[in-house]
Amino acid sequence: MAAAALSGAKTGPPKIAITIDDFNWRQIPQNGAEQANQSLLDLLARHANLKAAIFVCGENVDDATGRRLLRTWSDAGHLIGNHSYSHFSYNDPAIGFAKFSADLLRGEKIVSDLPAFQKKFRFPFLHEGETAAKRDQMRAFLVEHGYTNGHVTIDASDWYYDQRLRARLKQNPSTDPAAYRDPYLAHLFDRATYYNSLAQALTGSSISHTILLHYTLLNSLFLGDVLDMFQDKGWQLIPAHEAYRDPVFSNAPHTVPAGESLLWAMAKESGKFEGKLRYPGESDEYEKDKLDRLGL
Repeated sequence: MAAAALSGAKTGPPKIAITIDDFNWRQIPQNGAEQANQSLLDLLARHANLKAAIFVCGENVDDATGRRLLRTWSDAGHLIGNHSYSHFSYNDPAIGFAKFSADLLRGEKIVSDLPAFQKKFRFPFLHEGETAAKRDQMRAFLVEHGYTNGHVTIDASDWYYDQRLRARLKQNPSTDPAAYRDPYLAHLFDRATYYNSLAQALTGSSISHTILLHYTLLNSLFLGDVLDMFQDKGWQLIPAHEAYRDPVFSNAPHTVPAGESLLWAMAKESGKFEGKLRYPGESDEYEKDKLDRLGL
């Protein structure tokens, strides 16, 4: 329930951990995956050796290059989680429990031998089932197989900002990516502030947040700026494994469709935010006009 398992929450500045989805190194343009990978690792290391969580789609690392790049994250001590093999949406009526659960196990086989692997599963698109039956089947399956949900508290659309940047670079390779920096930072902080306000309203205190980012060119360029921004605004950067010890992550809201940010789902379940929660919580449709107006 929305108010469950919050006794360990504390007051004080908000805390935030970095979580990164997909590990889609093939999307990095101009054969820049090696450089982008090292940049992401270096930017985290420069911030007190901050440890992130990487939720990996098996299909992205089911070859020698992907495995080698991913191993650098495990060797650096970042939490390696399961993000399925094929990145199916579990809200798709054509993707039933049997197919989805089998795909989860297929993804596990690809990453489970890495020393930093932990049995945390993040649903692709944060879609946890369009019916209560599918939702509950997967929740029981996760428990049966020793998994916990790799929940997001702060959702965002960083993937769309990256998509726009890559499209512009393809159109005009001389484009200066720096033009995307400030709008991107403003977007992330706006979303963080919003979801933190939900946390305060729901729990009455600060929680340890997990923000959803993606393995992208955009973040290889600006993750350091993202980390600096949160610190400058009074947020405390914490390791992902520490964030997931917050009692808030034991919540399992009974919403349908299931999923979205954990805080969004808790707010929806509470019934106190009717007319105040957009669906989906985050999407390119909310960001397009902003970037269009900026000519980005």
